[in-house]
This record gives sequence, C-alpha cells and structure tokens, in this order.
Amino acid sequence: MGIRVIIALLVLTVIVVIAIFNRLIRCKNLMKEGWSGIDVQLKRRHDLIPNIVETVKGYKEYEQKLLKEVTDMRSNLTKSEGPQEKGKLESGLSRVLKSIFAVAEAYPELKANQNFLSLQKTLTDIEGQIQMARRYYNGAVRNYNILMQSFPANVVAGAFNFKKGEFFELDYATERKVPDVKF
Repeated sequence: MGIRVIIALLVLTVIVVIAIFNRLIRCKNLMKEGWSGIDVQLKRRHDLIPNIVETVKGYKEYEQKLLKEVTDMRSNLTKSEGPQEKGKLESGLSRVLKSIFAVAEAYPELKANQNFLSLQKTLTDIEGQIQMARRYYNGAVRNYNILMQSFPANVVAGAFNFKKGEFFELDYATERKVPDVKF
C-alpha cells in the first residue's frame, strides 16, 4: 500500500509539473504574439517615414536637420533588439515625428498638402495601433511574470530556465506631465 501512495504522489507531481509547464509556455507564446503585434505596427510606421521625409523635402525652408534626425533614428531602430532598447529608440522617433508635424504648422502650403495630410492621418492611426498592441503585449508580460513568480510555478520556471518578460515602454515626457488646467 505504501508504494501505491508513493507512485500516486509521483504521478500527481508529474501531472502538476506538466500543467504548470504548459501554462508557462502558453503565457510565453501570448507574450511573443503580443510582441509580434507591436513589431508589425512599428514596421508600418518605419515604412511610412521615407514618404513623410520625401513630402517634406520639397519645402526648401524646412529644417534639414530634423529630416536627417528622423532618417538616422529609423536606421538605428532596425539594429535594435529587445523591448527596452526598442522602447527608448521609439520614444525618440516619436518625439522627432511630433516635431515634424509641429514645425509643419509654420508652413501653410505644407500643412495644406493632401499627401502630407494623408501621411499625418495614417501615422496617427498607426500610433493608435501601436498603443493597443503595446497594451496587449504588456498585459501578456504581466500575466507571464505573475505566473513565473507564483508558487509552485516559480519552481517549475526556475527548473526549466524561463526568463522574466520585459515590458515595452515608450517614454514620452509629455505623457508623464500633469496637465495644467485653468478655469
């Protein structure tokens, strides 16, 4: 009878380990799926940048330094890896793109250009998609990390060398400021 109890406990332990391992794999794959969604949207944005630069180049007075900065940042992003590194570089790119559209306000003929307006609308749509993809990915990372750090999953995660997921954060200083409201 004692050997049956030991065998039953071993079988139960194996079943629990397999179930936890499969949950970890599921969460990890959801995290990868989320990252893939972010990557697709970032690629769409990167593909749009040359069109924005070409549209703006036609205006001689326009700041060439800003256009060069956008081009340089785009090429640096193709070499980056990992959510943290990409997040920092994407924040810089977002700042520069916002600068382009802010400076364009000073050029009525550029601001009225249909191609430019279309690019600006497309970029705005893509930014919304990036935000939704980022929320999904960060939610998947949160769930994965919680599972990894909870007992007994942390034992299984450690035994099978699962690594903690990285959040994808875009650091916009303007989003962190408290808005100044006056009545």
